[in-house]
Amino acid sequence: MLTVISWLIVGLLAGALARLLMPGDQGSGWIGAICLGIVGAIVGGFLWGLIGGKGVEQVLNDPWSLGSFLIAVVGAILFSFVWRALTRKR
Repeated sequence: MLTVISWLIVGLLAGALARLLMPGDQGSGWIGAICLGIVGAIVGGFLWGLIGGKGVEQVLNDPWSLGSFLIAVVGAILFSFVWRALTRKR
């Protein structure tokens, strides 16, 4: 249970930081920031695993490490770019 609460907090922080670093209007509130941070952590952990890191398992097991937080922020930024590209109005 504590891990879930930890990921909600880390997800909020990572998503908020990713939103600050991303230009433009994202258009959703703090729940969107939490989702962005958590999905970003999974995406970042997956990509980190592909290039030789410990991957998603490390990120999900230790949300409070600096490495996990940075991976979550980078993943959230990447996911945000992809999401924006998929959902932009044509």
